[in-house]
Amino acid sequence: MISSSLSKTPDRIARMFDAIATRYDFLNHLLSIGIDRRWRRRAIRSLSLTGRERVLDICTGTGDLAIAARTARPPAARVVGVDFAAAMLRVGHEKLRREQLTDTIALVRGDATSIPAADASVDAVTMAFGIRNVENTNAACDEIYRVLKRSGRLAILEFSIPTTPGLRAAYLWYFNQILPRIGRLVSRHHAAYGYLPASVGAFASPVEFVTVLRQSGFIDISAVPLTMGIVFLYTARRSA
Repeated sequence: MISSSLSKTPDRIARMFDAIATRYDFLNHLLSIGIDRRWRRRAIRSLSLTGRERVLDICTGTGDLAIAARTARPPAARVVGVDFAAAMLRVGHEKLRREQLTDTIALVRGDATSIPAADASVDAVTMAFGIRNVENTNAACDEIYRVLKRSGRLAILEFSIPTTPGLRAAYLWYFNQILPRIGRLVSRHHAAYGYLPASVGAFASPVEFVTVLRQSGFIDISAVPLTMGIVFLYTARRSA
């Protein structure tokens, strides 16, 4: 959550996440009651890894999804995480050193709309809670398609707003009233924890985002609701 403004220029989003980098992981686990770890494991399982793949994690942040790909059973052979927030990457590098994963996971600075990877160079692409922060969603999906090998797989996690009436009301109350207050108290960043509810509410619906993926050329697209529709797991494949 970042501010009432929904400006998504790369510099602004990077500054916002840099400001909360040291508290980011703690808040993720606290505000989701630890369920975020389960969502990430589910995303990696959807890739059906064999142990030979090279995985690219876009908007990697502090590297949690990249780590999940490398520590899965079987794991990705090699993982590269890309993010444009330097402080988030510094936190991620510390985690890799602690977990002795620096030989198999690389974190590099880059933009989701201009991915620093060659055409058809990776077997799978992942992204967790980052696509709604990208200024040009269509350009990011086009870039993901470009770097994937033929038949390469995609897994994207993103927040959504539940549609069940009672649950929707309770969720919106928590999301708009409680979560921002906890986030501001812990992170000490006033603006950041106003952005999340606004950005989730403004992001494409599952049907609309599936259309974006289809327009980029993806096939076998699915949108699976997790935890009663609080999060969606989008999976797709580049055509062969």
